[in-house]
Amino acid sequence: MVRDDPNRIGLVAGWGRFPIVLAETLRAQGYHVTCLGIKGHADPVLAEICDEFVPVGIAKLGRQIRLLRNRGVTKATMAGKLFKTILFKRFAWLKHSPDWTCVRYFYPLFITKTRTRTDDSLLLTVVQAYADAGICFAPATDFAPELLVKTGTLSQRKLTNYEAKDISFAWDLAKEMGRMDIGQSVVVKGRAVLAVEAVEGTDECIRRAGRLCPSGGFTIVKVAKPQQDMRFDVPTIGLGTLQTMHAAGGRVLAVEADQTILIDQQEVMNYADQHGLTVVAIDAAESQQMSRVA
Repeated sequence: MVRDDPNRIGLVAGWGRFPIVLAETLRAQGYHVTCLGIKGHADPVLAEICDEFVPVGIAKLGRQIRLLRNRGVTKATMAGKLFKTILFKRFAWLKHSPDWTCVRYFYPLFITKTRTRTDDSLLLTVVQAYADAGICFAPATDFAPELLVKTGTLSQRKLTNYEAKDISFAWDLAKEMGRMDIGQSVVVKGRAVLAVEAVEGTDECIRRAGRLCPSGGFTIVKVAKPQQDMRFDVPTIGLGTLQTMHAAGGRVLAVEADQTILIDQQEVMNYADQHGLTVVAIDAAESQQMSRVA
């Protein structure tokens, strides 16, 4: 085992651009990055960026921990989406062949079912297993705070009064959904709820709204949970989010300022302007002001 080294960091990588951007940031800051790429999720390009890249099974929790501990890693971070729907497929446990560590920690969630399987329950269990082995998770935004979007309009197209009222209406609903650890996004039009995000994720939620509202012109609001743990499941948007939104017929995307990760901001802004979309980052006070728009 390599002696513990504060300049070594573990990156548990899921799907999307976020792990790539974070890996580049960590390397630029001088960290030796050991990336555990979740199979079926992580982009292979991470192998070209990180000092070491090891594909790992989502249920191989013990192996993940040993890989990092054997390399002297005591600090880790996670980035990227995990498709939680795979947990509910038939014979999921057999397919993913969980190791003993995974079985031991997730026994109350999947076997005795004495604990819930919400996002927070699942991810806190992972964090606890790592912590018990001497590896502490830190928020990815501790290393890349510039990724948290600031208050403002990120597109040339401004909100109409009608859309501002929709944002305010959806904001409170999204916060309540987050409080109950159901999802982060709500899609509305004319202060009617079209879709609420659950286990399927934001993109599928937007696509469902598009099928239910073929006339388009709807608004998506994505917020942090009131009890948001910044170590995981932080609201994240990027170019792919806008592409999904445009294809589905959405018009407005509102996110929570200082609590949402924005990947490739310039590309997002350019795409929004090219397609006549509105992207805004607001806080709770601004949401309340929108409710009073004439």
